[in-house]
Amino acid sequence: MKKQAFWAELLGTYALVFFGTGAIIIDHISGGSISHLGIATAFGLVVTVMIYTFGAISGAHINPAVSISFFAERIGIQDRRNLFAYILAQLFGGLLASASLFLLFPDSTTMGQTYPSDTILQSFVLEFILSFFLMLVILFVSQTASSKPYTALAVGGTVFLEALVAGPICGASMNPVRSIAPAIFANDLDHLWLYILAPVAGTLAAGFCWRTFK
Repeated sequence: MKKQAFWAELLGTYALVFFGTGAIIIDHISGGSISHLGIATAFGLVVTVMIYTFGAISGAHINPAVSISFFAERIGIQDRRNLFAYILAQLFGGLLASASLFLLFPDSTTMGQTYPSDTILQSFVLEFILSFFLMLVILFVSQTASSKPYTALAVGGTVFLEALVAGPICGASMNPVRSIAPAIFANDLDHLWLYILAPVAGTLAAGFCWRTFK
């Protein structure tokens, strides 16, 4: 993995976690000034912008589950060392973002973390489905020459749609790092396994589905 790609993934993931979970924190402390719609918009916009910014350098995965699926499909990431480097960069970026937010808003109790609003099974299934369709969009759009220029819009739009619909129920993480970093600084790891396992399972299933269309 080239240094430029490492820094691209770190900065891209930093932006995702900082602006996405930051919107949740600020909405909470400001009495709902951003709103659920605004939070979904923040996540969709930051993903769109980061893909435009870093897509040509690293692919702008900014999500370990996406990187794992690309590795399984042998797209871009060809060996385990590169996969490890991608995930390491994403973890560092997410943790640095949550650290920044913790310093800025030390009184936040949740740090914008994800957690089930009802049963664990419900949130697990939702996260699996959300991650499945997110990865399916990524694969079909980014790996088709005619639609590749629209990858940022398609992926950002999917994140917006899924966060808008499922955010109040499961948090609509679709990204292990997006959940890991806030959970660490909120000191609440109770349901973190769900937000690691379900997105990875969903993106791997999307890869299997994508192969059937090839």
